[in-house]
Amino acid sequence: MALKQANKVETNRVELEIEVGAEAFEQAVSVAYRKNIGKMNIPGFRKGKAPRAYVEKIYGEGVFYEDAVNALYPSALDEAIVESGYEYVEDKIDLDVVSVGKEGLCFKAVITVKPEVEVTEYKGLKAAKKSVSVKETEIKEALEQLQDRNSRLVTVEDRAAQNGDTVVFDFDGYVDDKAFEGGKAENHSLVLGSGQFIPGFEDQIVGKKTGEEFDVDVTFPEEYHATELAGKPAVFKCKLHEIKVKELPELNDDFAKDCSEFDTLEELKADTKENIKKQKERAANEAFETELMEQLIANLKGEIPEAMYENRVNESVRDFDYRLQAQGLNLNTYLQYTGMDMDAFRKGFREQAEKSVKLRLALEKIAQLENIAPTAEEIEAEFAKFAEQYKMEVEQIKSMIPEGELVKDLAVGKAMDVVKATAVKPTKTTKAKKED
Repeated sequence: MALKQANKVETNRVELEIEVGAEAFEQAVSVAYRKNIGKMNIPGFRKGKAPRAYVEKIYGEGVFYEDAVNALYPSALDEAIVESGYEYVEDKIDLDVVSVGKEGLCFKAVITVKPEVEVTEYKGLKAAKKSVSVKETEIKEALEQLQDRNSRLVTVEDRAAQNGDTVVFDFDGYVDDKAFEGGKAENHSLVLGSGQFIPGFEDQIVGKKTGEEFDVDVTFPEEYHATELAGKPAVFKCKLHEIKVKELPELNDDFAKDCSEFDTLEELKADTKENIKKQKERAANEAFETELMEQLIANLKGEIPEAMYENRVNESVRDFDYRLQAQGLNLNTYLQYTGMDMDAFRKGFREQAEKSVKLRLALEKIAQLENIAPTAEEIEAEFAKFAEQYKMEVEQIKSMIPEGELVKDLAVGKAMDVVKATAVKPTKTTKAKKED
């Protein structure tokens, strides 16, 4: 294969003229002959036994050229794209055969390529980065959540039901003195005040005692999902079997030992504080990076081919479909459930796709301007990280992830490091309020 020339024919479209030599083309024609001769009936010969020269004499010299061209051009085009130095964007390819014969093959291919872009500014960008602190109330709230997760329900018999209690009861509902579907249950468990039942229902259980039988009078909301019940008054005959209250474990050293890896409550508090701080720092870093990325996107100049946006949307759609399949669903079923068509569904990914494409182009340009390239050690470390993540051998990962793509990803990451390192960070400090 030889790339004769590469010429821009329009914005982000390049025409490559490619030659395949006589020897390579002859081999492709020979393969095409062997592939097709078994399907050809040639007078005077058993099926599949006619010599190639005789077949070409009957049907013409170019009888196998089309198959040969189709077999040759993909790899020839790939090699030509690499030689041209352009980065191909997956999109339509316009092919045109210039000449074909015993002398070889010459064809032209017009491809879409990555755009030439500029980043007007990427050093010294201004982005706020909050310093973080942890309030005592936040530590207290986190420990209370841990308490709640380790609570237990205990039965109480010496008082009436209150909001916050869990009650176990039977109910049997009637509308117009007739029972209705879904209006009856036995030993149903309900947290009073949770709002699980229609308005007014739970309030009428408050104040009732274990063993008590009573009626609950309510009216179904006008917008109730069961239209035959919407807006209608109903009576539920109920019997309260049990009242349970949440019992929280006491916050002490024993609690710390039972619910964590620590021996004392003070150690648990210190760890809780550190975890809250890390979460806040992570959120602050993400907000800082997001602000910088928005500026990079705004500072990107260049005409970006539509195909790049569409390809990114396609990736998002495929990822979404894979996640659905992991849950036993598929995209078509999801669209039917939600009442969406594919165009509307794809549109939901468009804005993020544009941002993603622009940011990637901006960071690639910065990597180029800064002559950023990962070291061999960094490349090997990244392969090793993937191997650990997916529980596979490093060589398996290398066979799945092209090193060239990995190198680009690492360079892009380093480019973002340059942007962050040179950013101006006016610090916003939020002081913790003094606790009483």
